[in-house]
This record gives sequence, structure tokens and C-alpha cells, in this order.
Amino acid sequence: MNVLIIEDEKSLAKELEIFLANCNYLCEICYNGKTASEKIAVNLYDFILIDLGLPDYEGLDLLKEAKKNNPEAACIILTARAEVYDRIKGLDLGADDYLPKPFSMLELQSRMQAIVRRKFGLKHTIVNLGDFVIDLNDRTISHQDKEVSTITKKEFDLIAYLIMNKNRTLTRPQLSEHIWGSVVNDDYDSNYIDVHIKNIRKKLSVHSAPDWLETVRGLGYKIKLN
Repeated sequence: MNVLIIEDEKSLAKELEIFLANCNYLCEICYNGKTASEKIAVNLYDFILIDLGLPDYEGLDLLKEAKKNNPEAACIILTARAEVYDRIKGLDLGADDYLPKPFSMLELQSRMQAIVRRKFGLKHTIVNLGDFVIDLNDRTISHQDKEVSTITKKEFDLIAYLIMNKNRTLTRPQLSEHIWGSVVNDDYDSNYIDVHIKNIRKKLSVHSAPDWLETVRGLGYKIKLN
């Protein structure tokens, strides 16, 4: 999932980037509001972390821009401001959460996971698909209590993102943009996503047929989840 970090304190911004990258997020950093505004206008993100105390821009104005141009993005305010008004104003403008500085990276991760569960309607982080059990937190796939160790990091990312969009068809460009951070041209010469799906099916079929992973002809892929 793609994360835009808007933070003028460079050491904190890098710390956030390193931590979230280790949690399998794709991160971009903006150290000022002007650059952030430009990125928000043209790119799509899953999360936008906004520092209110930027030297060149009002953070709440960036939040407004984010909600306008990236309506699907989850926005979390990060700030040293202690006033209750700023918290209330940010939440009223559509922020999904608020973390006062200093904050724990683990708490940030937990709140992001909670937002993902809420956004995609997942009551639990453990999902049963046919004979398989997928643990979205531990990033494991198990069959009859035995982990399927052949699944790669990116293959798991692909499965997890399809689960989060359960019963919804995702196109190849959508999958590429949200998981690999770039868009693959969905034409007859491009089978980048198809190869990953084929490999996933092959690895899982050794244990049991993954009938829940569907190809939607001419469109993309989806996971059937009741």
C-alpha cells in the first residue's frame, strides 16, 4: 500500500519511512507543503500522514486537498500541537485519526491496521479461504496448520490486497499501482500481474485448489469471500 509522509522534521520522516517500509508499505516523503500539494494533486495514495506544523503550508489545508483529490486515502494527522481545536477541526475535515507527537511507531502501525480493517470491512485479520488460513498481521498463509513457505513477499501482498477488496474485481493497473508502486500497461504484451497470479495458483494448488481466486475475463482478478 502506498503512503505519503508529509513531515518537515527530516529525521522523523526518515524514521517513519524506514519503519513503514519494514511493515511492507511503499513510502514517499515530502518535507514541505508545496511539494506535498503537488503530489496529492496527481498521485493516489492509500495513506497520507500529515504534519500540521509545516513551515510553508497550513496542514489543515493539505488535509482538505487530500480529501478532495484522494478521497479514498486514509489521512492521519501527526502534530505537536496540543490544542483540542486542531484535533476537532482535523477530524471534522475528514481525518481518519490523530496522533500527537511524540508517538510510538507501533501505535501508528496499529492504528493504520485498524483503519484498513474498518475501511475494507474486515472484522478480523485472520481470513479463511477454502482450505487456507491467511493471517494479514503475521503475513502467513497456512494449510492444515502448516505454513505455505513458498509464497513470496510480493505474492502475499497481492493476495492481501485482493482480500481487502473482497468480491471486487481489480484491474492489472490497479494491482500494480497499489502493490508495486507503478502502473503496468494492461495490454496484450503485458502479463506481469498474470505471471504472479499463475505462480500463486501453482504454489497453492500443491496443497489445495484456490478456487476462491478468480480471473474476470478482460478485466482482472478478484477473491470471493463470504
